[in-house]
Amino acid sequence: MKVVPVKLTKVEGNGHEHEYEPQHGLPEKLPPGETVLWQGSPHWPTMARRVFHVRKLAVYFVALIAWKVFTEWRSGANALEILQSVGWTGALSAAALGTIVGLAWLTARTAVYTLTDKRVVMRIGIVLTMTFNLPYRQITRADLRLDSGRAASGTGDIALSLANGTRIPYLQLWPHARPWQVRQPQPMLRNLENAGEVARLLGTAWSAATGVSVTAAAGPASPVSAPATNPSPGTSADGLAGAH
Repeated sequence: MKVVPVKLTKVEGNGHEHEYEPQHGLPEKLPPGETVLWQGSPHWPTMARRVFHVRKLAVYFVALIAWKVFTEWRSGANALEILQSVGWTGALSAAALGTIVGLAWLTARTAVYTLTDKRVVMRIGIVLTMTFNLPYRQITRADLRLDSGRAASGTGDIALSLANGTRIPYLQLWPHARPWQVRQPQPMLRNLENAGEVARLLGTAWSAATGVSVTAAAGPASPVSAPATNPSPGTSADGLAGAH
């Protein structure tokens, strides 16, 4: 199956710390004959919402402030006293939310995912940058999960299962790792815009590199197959498995 190069996605995050990369998002220039098919970064608002749970934290802080206002009012405090009482709580809550949002932005900004016709490359890390090269022959399965809800807009995650003997520590990957898969960590391309299109491109490239045809199957109990393409929102589709 022929792999056709596509237009690169605009990648945010060309910070000073990466301006001297031989090739953007890659630790070295690609060897002759290898082609970049796609590059992208996590969608940071989605990362803030789904990875760092900013909305849940905001609800918690609002409830905390409301409870403090209620208890002060019950004790007979006037409006000025209530405002002074909750001022510090509100300021600290705003600072905490701002810190979490900033962390989500930095995490997405410094991450670059690259698909070539030979491998998947993940450049991640805010302070300590790490690059993981994942040849397609070391990838045995891909799970695509599309986000649900009106705010999703086609965003989703692609988790990669690696062959036996290939293991990356979970803490080195996080948050670019499938949640709760600690014993056998799975690298994850997180919060991608147009995740379905990226999954289809991954499946085509994997099939071309391995010589195994792509099979899409829905549900966590499906057999190993090639990267999945069209799962329904909120569910996972399993890919990369036996030859057909």
